[in-house]
Amino acid sequence: MAAGGSLHRRFQPGARGSWYASPVYGLMRLSGPAPQQLEVVPPDPWPGDATTGQELLNNIFRFAGQSIPGELPPWLAADASAAWLAEMHGFDWLRHLRATGGDAARRQARVLVSLWVDQFGKRWHPVAWAPDVAAARVAAWIGQHDFFLASADDELRARVLDSLARQVRHLGRVVPGRLKGEALLLGLKGLTYGSLCLPGLMPLAERARSALTQELPRQVLPDGGHVEHSPARQLAVLRHLIDLRGCYRAARVEVPEPLQHAIDRMTPTLRFFRHGDGGLALFNGSQEGEPVMLDTVLGQADARGRPLKSIPHVGFERLTAGRTCILLDAGVPPPPGLDTHAHAGSLSFEMSVGRERLVVNCGSHPSDAGRWRTALAATAAHSTVTVADTNSAAVLEEGGLGRRPRKVEAVRADVPGGQLVDCAHDGYQETHGLLHRRRLYLAESGEDLRGEDTLEGAGGRDFAVRFHLHPGVQVAPLDHEPAVMLRLPSGHLWKVRAAGGDIDVMDSIYLGSGTEPRRSCQLVIRGVTQSGKTTVKWAFRREGTDLET
Repeated sequence: MAAGGSLHRRFQPGARGSWYASPVYGLMRLSGPAPQQLEVVPPDPWPGDATTGQELLNNIFRFAGQSIPGELPPWLAADASAAWLAEMHGFDWLRHLRATGGDAARRQARVLVSLWVDQFGKRWHPVAWAPDVAAARVAAWIGQHDFFLASADDELRARVLDSLARQVRHLGRVVPGRLKGEALLLGLKGLTYGSLCLPGLMPLAERARSALTQELPRQVLPDGGHVEHSPARQLAVLRHLIDLRGCYRAARVEVPEPLQHAIDRMTPTLRFFRHGDGGLALFNGSQEGEPVMLDTVLGQADARGRPLKSIPHVGFERLTAGRTCILLDAGVPPPPGLDTHAHAGSLSFEMSVGRERLVVNCGSHPSDAGRWRTALAATAAHSTVTVADTNSAAVLEEGGLGRRPRKVEAVRADVPGGQLVDCAHDGYQETHGLLHRRRLYLAESGEDLRGEDTLEGAGGRDFAVRFHLHPGVQVAPLDHEPAVMLRLPSGHLWKVRAAGGDIDVMDSIYLGSGTEPRRSCQLVIRGVTQSGKTTVKWAFRREGTDLET
């Protein structure tokens, strides 16, 4: 529950919650001179969605996979997920009202901000004032200043600016605190925005700068990947860093050197995670995302660099040849505390041909919690090997992983006629006494992908090799041979063969975007391990084009 009962774990304030909630804290620690205006308004280049903006005009609040209506904003709706509450109170959705345009959208933005200030502006609340949520709101109110506040009446401007100053002073006391990963960078972004854009808070800007300089080398790994090992987090963090750089430049303050270096390194790695259709690969809590937003982030980054072939510190490999792109998860899961969005998808891969996705993982739900997380973070929701219907890492419903692979290795080589990746993980060693080894070979034509999955160790264990297919792919078993034919929307045909087990066609789902899963199919090769080594070989080969379509 969000109100009237126990709080989501995400919003537990810890031992100091009662102090923050006391009148003394608000009066003595958050009070101060009320700013009369912003000294700096950073640029906000990010596109909004006019459809979402129209829903907001109609008092429909659709965030994180939930739609909750209310004539009065349901700030603490009892049935809201933690992710919905965070988005609702974060106000990044102001950009959607801006995209709708017109005076009605501007008035609605003012009404919603005013109502929030009335209820929460001077009184701490564990949901509304959670550090990363408050930081998102500070950045949103400042970034959208010219849209909703610049022409507002003096009374509203004074109330909003006073509330902003209080929130920034609070951030100065609680950041970094318990924040980690993207949430910590968001906290530092809000503190930087507030301290550079509001008068009289420059000491907090120096603290934020120092913390950011120390934190970036921990979060942005040498290969440019983000420590949470998620394409979606890669995008979000790069956007935060571009915003930070824009704020420093607008304030005419020198951009910290580690910040620019992080942007330069993260940009090619974001390109690494894109398929030919412009969307992201579906690993570790990611959806495809909006290509327009991805293009905007990459353009704003202003950092050159082609997609990398390998990002070993994060643990992914990319094979490209002809029109085919293979993305493979070949690294250890992110460490505890940074694994909130991690999936049990070790050695899973995705395959696209041109702008069409062929082999996929099942994706994720925007809420990334509860039964959706349990189902979509499971190993069986990924294009990899599952042993005895068990996850290769223990998926925690509230986020994160328990038991996990301790060792994941990958060796990449250019071989005659193509590229080869040989990888392995020990996620089934503790539970079933098995090591999973996977070899992928992509021919230089891009029209021949060969795989080999080997389970080494104990016998008598059921296993399944799964290939989830994009909903646009049609599947036709072949009567005259143990194979299936796959037809892409363009009419291109691919034949799939296997040795070491029969291929079955089963139902699957795909949640690459939005909140409603789409029906799809998966190819499944089942078997039972023999003591020692058990190997299944398979191949995807291009067979031409269906000329009748």
